Amino acid sequence: MIVIAIYWQVSDRLSHNLFRPTEYFAYFTIISGLVTAGVLMISSVQLIKGQSETKFLSLARLTMAVSMTLVGLIYNVLLRGGAPDDRDIGYNWPVLPNEIIHTYVPVLIFLEWLLVRTTFTLKLNQAFWVLIYPLAWLTFSITRGVIQGWWPYWFIDPQYGIGSQIMWIFIIAGLFSVFALGFVPAQKALAKR
Repeated sequence: MIVIAIYWQVSDRLSHNLFRPTEYFAYFTIISGLVTAGVLMISSVQLIKGQSETKFLSLARLTMAVSMTLVGLIYNVLLRGGAPDDRDIGYNWPVLPNEIIHTYVPVLIFLEWLLVRTTFTLKLNQAFWVLIYPLAWLTFSITRGVIQGWWPYWFIDPQYGIGSQIMWIFIIAGLFSVFALGFVPAQKALAKR
């Protein structure tokens, strides 16, 4: 679903001569969607082969479950219905792939995390490893924004104030931590039932 939705968006933007790949593939949602698809494919292959999940794969699944859940939450609370890029005035995104990426996939990935137990039992303190991925993306995005002046999301754009930018970074990092700390015991609790 993720790959099809991204392909659909890319091909539609290409057909309207509005595809900007260096911007499109810099959005946290798109990167997270592609990484999630990759993690699920690797996990599926290991399952088919009867191999146990490694610690790294368990942490990757946790990171993507938290990332995609937050993609759904942040999009639907902060970004849905936002003003389009001035370069896209008059262009209407195809609705279904956008909903797949921002709403349906986050719900399904959240449920997949809860219902498909990791074979490597994660300890609660290992939940903080999920911060590496969004902080790496954030470092890339801020560096690129400073150099090129393009920001993927308004809440990390310093034109709204450095204080606001820092506040949102801490809020989102806090959400990542809280969700990861909740996802590990929630999966274990459901597995016991």
